[in-house]
Amino acid sequence: MSDLTAVDVAVSPETKFREYLMTQGMRLTTERETIVREVFASHEHFDADQLVSRLNQRTDGKRVSRSTVYRALAQLKDSGLLRAVARPNDREVYEHDYGYPQHDHLICKECGDLIEFVDDSLNEMLSRVAAQNGFRISAHRLEVYGKCANCCRPKRRQRKTDMI
Repeated sequence: MSDLTAVDVAVSPETKFREYLMTQGMRLTTERETIVREVFASHEHFDADQLVSRLNQRTDGKRVSRSTVYRALAQLKDSGLLRAVARPNDREVYEHDYGYPQHDHLICKECGDLIEFVDDSLNEMLSRVAAQNGFRISAHRLEVYGKCANCCRPKRRQRKTDMI
């Protein structure tokens, strides 16, 4: 779970998704609404399998097929409500792109851990570089790959007494 707090938005994710679907000639079905509510129930990074698992654990009887989840995730991404942030282990990991502050990521290549951070000096540096090049920034996305603190720790050697 991230330490970042959600940003107040005037329109709910369900309403934004309904508006997007209308522009595509589609409607917000009960299944799509269930998916949007589950996705925006908490801010955590997730992949499609984790979302399917969470939806299957619901006790309200609202079931959604795996294929509907995959299609809805693509639509949520196209609508600007979600974005894919990383691809550890060949799986797409998503996060909210609506109602959440601008932030960047540190991604551990060993364990796949995602660390969110905000650094104003980074924004200042990007603004300075953009100004030097006559470039207007509309958004940025930074993903830094490496090893997290846990993975950098030296591995404990197994002693003969541990094997007894």
